[in-house]
Amino acid sequence: PMEHSIQIATYLAAALLSLFSTATPVPAHKSDIASIAEWEATWTSVLTKYVDDRGRVDFFALKQDHDDLDRVVVFIAAVDPVSHPQLFPDKAAPLAFDLNAYNALAMYGVLNAGIPESLGGLTKFSFFYLRTFTVGGHSISLYDFENKVIRPFGDERVHFALNCMVVGCPRLPRVAFSAETLDRQLDGATRQFMAEERNIRVSASRREVWLSALFDFYQTDFLAHAPTLIDYVNRHRAEQIPSDFRVHFLSYDWTVNDRSHVGRS
Repeated sequence: PMEHSIQIATYLAAALLSLFSTATPVPAHKSDIASIAEWEATWTSVLTKYVDDRGRVDFFALKQDHDDLDRVVVFIAAVDPVSHPQLFPDKAAPLAFDLNAYNALAMYGVLNAGIPESLGGLTKFSFFYLRTFTVGGHSISLYDFENKVIRPFGDERVHFALNCMVVGCPRLPRVAFSAETLDRQLDGATRQFMAEERNIRVSASRREVWLSALFDFYQTDFLAHAPTLIDYVNRHRAEQIPSDFRVHFLSYDWTVNDRSHVGRS
């Protein structure tokens, strides 16, 4: 009976999600991108133009001129590694594509939602669970894209590459991920995240370390690669943290990482 109740609850939850889900429209733009390389170059042009060196997005400017972002999103709607496996011959190519696609769809989603000031509270549920996007001809939420498509690759460094466009996220890069350079890019993103005081704060006098909430959200992923979170952090950080320090987690900042919200200095 208990198992039956769980199945019913799961079914009802899925039914409610489908009832209230909102499909994000694919831009009315013709699909003129012919290859993955051209798609990555177009996404890089968006990042270079609208993301500053601190990873903040100029959403106001992007709202006035989103033609290239539209082209990126139209391509994602038609193509992914499942629908067009022949376009992804390199072992790292599917993951590189999915990371770029997630970040591009998150950016497009914020724009489509009217650039909210925050994705926290109830907005978090509607934005990540209920809002769906078209990827390779199929509808998927950002939550499912991350948890059912990207995390199963088994590379925990993705958590330092995925960006949902809020302040608490890792810094949004200004260049697309690419199969040829993915391992190096993921290492760089991981080291950069570990080096920022906003993500890791050490108090030697109190023998404590405060870690980004990402380490709390995805503990299982990191602990699959190291015995403790401190051990994992130390593998990617110059300044080592003593293994007996108490671990606390920083609160996550869900403010949309818009230059006009978080300052233009």
